[in-house]
Amino acid sequence: MNTFGWRRRSWVDCDRGRSAPNFVRSGKPPYVPELDFDINPDDPRRPDVVRLLQAHLEFAREWSEPQNVHVFDAAELNSDQVRFFSARRKVRLLGIGALRLFEEGHSEIKSMHTTEEARGQGVGRAILERLLTVAFDRGDRRVSLETGTGEAFEPARSLYRGCGFKICPPFSDYRHCPDSVCMTRRLPSP
Repeated sequence: MNTFGWRRRSWVDCDRGRSAPNFVRSGKPPYVPELDFDINPDDPRRPDVVRLLQAHLEFAREWSEPQNVHVFDAAELNSDQVRFFSARRKVRLLGIGALRLFEEGHSEIKSMHTTEEARGQGVGRAILERLLTVAFDRGDRRVSLETGTGEAFEPARSLYRGCGFKICPPFSDYRHCPDSVCMTRRLPSP
């Protein structure tokens, strides 16, 4: 049983290395309809998304050194290399996340942020599972991310560790620094 209180077999839900089940190969979403919110592609320029992106940026600036704030703005998230998603309960925005393809077979998780009132409800985990499924479906073999090392980032690091991410050397344009850590996860072969 997972944190949502229902059973399911999901290669992204901490199976760590098992092959992808049939529903992943069929293109059906890995989250179950019992959740009271939906995760869909969205426009990062929507006003409520822009406000949440601003909160994400302010959070990063509060807890990271200026040179280690790597937050994408709405224009960067609207790029052809980025798939942007939002979690919504009806029209109310609960959280956001993006997947950026930066090299063949390797994507980066960007702009994962959940509204304060939606924290602890499985929104972040569901968005992460959706992003991992999108990466798998397009043939990625690895997904990586960068996050902070401070106490304020522990819930995010815990989520990522719980879904199979492990600390790795810096990738892409990231560099070693005390308030930043890179994590990665290999995806199963189809």
